Amino acid sequence: MRITVSGLPGSGTTSLSRYLAERHGFEMISAGEVFRQLAQEHSMDLTAFGRLAEQDPSFDMMIDQRQTEIASRRDNIIVEGRLSGWMVKDADLKIWLFAPLACRLKRIIFRDHVPDEKAATEITTERERCEARRYLVYYNIDINDLSLYHLVLNSEHWGVTALGAIADTAIAGLKN
Repeated sequence: MRITVSGLPGSGTTSLSRYLAERHGFEMISAGEVFRQLAQEHSMDLTAFGRLAEQDPSFDMMIDQRQTEIASRRDNIIVEGRLSGWMVKDADLKIWLFAPLACRLKRIIFRDHVPDEKAATEITTERERCEARRYLVYYNIDINDLSLYHLVLNSEHWGVTALGAIADTAIAGLKN
């Protein structure tokens, strides 16, 4: 089984992916973590590295191609990333998580150790704008088109266990 989990920054995709991987014994690949590692390796924050990726598409394409190749060769895998639903075309279950910006900002401040809400807003809106433009230019993908997802879930009101229970039900249904 191949499952993708996508969503905007701070929506909870990594948390849900880890939950599902542990619960079902699946392997997990995370594009966001790879992107963060690359930014760190280049001694850049995410905004600066995103600008670099805008100038050099090879960073995004390398991450996306790597995810696609790994997912195509393996079963029982969770592929987490903004474009995973688009890249893993034959996924059995495609999940999109969303949450209002205010909710996501609180998570981003905590997760990325951003000093305050103003900085988090600037970083997040720039990152989302930059990514949306890159995806459209590189792949002709409109990140706001959710029509390919099987489940679209609001992570503001439910924690990872409740979201996981919904996904668990979908997985059980697919197995039957």
